[in-house]
Amino acid sequence: MFLKLVLLCLCLWRLDGVFGDDEVKSVSVREGHFVTLNSDLTEMKDDDVIQWKFGDENTLIAEINVTADRITVYDDVLDGRFRDRLKLDNQTGSLTITNTRREHAGEYKLQINSEIKRFRLYCE
Repeated sequence: MFLKLVLLCLCLWRLDGVFGDDEVKSVSVREGHFVTLNSDLTEMKDDDVIQWKFGDENTLIAEINVTADRITVYDDVLDGRFRDRLKLDNQTGSLTITNTRREHAGEYKLQINSEIKRFRLYCE
């Protein structure tokens, strides 16, 4: 019985962050300026997979796979609305959007392994 309790606690502890808080961080930027969505990492671990997604469809716009030593920016998706505007920090995984337009406003989702953070970008 004790082992079952320990196993249950370990499972719940591991899922914290998957089902944890659904907080959305609001970020504002002036049209034409740049904005950085911070991952809050100081450095990435050897097995990290970091994905940035945009919009209701969760369109993948950027990805870092540390194990494969690969950084990919998908700026041609969504009719090229992010073309030449996305920059990924190779130390922290933070995403910078340059020369913002109103079409960049919306929800961004950062997934670091199983942890998810959400941002709502407002463009003035």
